[in-house]
Amino acid sequence: MAHISVTIITYNEEHRIEACLKSLQDIADEIIVVDSFSTDRTVEICNAYGCKVTQRRFPGYGAQRQYATSLTSYSYVLSIDADEVLSPALRSSLIKLKEEGFAHRVYEMSRLNFYCGQPVKHCGWYPDIQIRLFDKRYANWNLRDLSERVIFPDSLKPVLLDGDILHYRCSTPDEYRKVQNRHAALSSDIIKARCSSVPFFTPYIKGVKAFLECYISKGAILDGPEGRAISRESYRTAYMAYDLARRSLRKKQQ
Repeated sequence: MAHISVTIITYNEEHRIEACLKSLQDIADEIIVVDSFSTDRTVEICNAYGCKVTQRRFPGYGAQRQYATSLTSYSYVLSIDADEVLSPALRSSLIKLKEEGFAHRVYEMSRLNFYCGQPVKHCGWYPDIQIRLFDKRYANWNLRDLSERVIFPDSLKPVLLDGDILHYRCSTPDEYRKVQNRHAALSSDIIKARCSSVPFFTPYIKGVKAFLECYISKGAILDGPEGRAISRESYRTAYMAYDLARRSLRKKQQ
């Protein structure tokens, strides 16, 4: 039987991590958790499930995921987040892979995102194809702070597995907003690194563009109240990222 190492990066995930860990039973031969110094019971719960827990300051998503990968014992690595659960169909696909062995180096899977308990089929949120299972000898994470992804040689072609990753993004609108605030702050750092200045009208333009892209281009209009809420947050996150960058660059120039 083939072996799979699982990696999870965490910070204050006590309310969600157990569901994630339960879905990994019979699949994970080891679970590597890299925790960013949680102040809740996250580490305690992970230890109870036999995870190998390391605590490390959060340097950015790509770097943290790659660090977790570097701690794994087996060649094939499955990366999952604390707020994600493997669907029964995806569990079956992975168990079959373990039984039959890996015929490919890189595997991808669709991700079904939930907003406040509701599955979202538009907004660019589905099928939201993710490369999450790979042979670390041929593929690894890039080191981007945001929008990180698995990179691999062009000669390798990802194979799609049956089933979904179930991604429970938030339980409340306020929880989703807090996550987006963190993303906006990271995006702001990226903007500051590539721009010498940001005109005062840019945050508004970027915000409106983000709203229209989500609501119209990505079909959020078809997702009812959830689609409208997600589109509004797309506006706010883009506006906030550019506004933070603009203020910081102006202060630096003074």
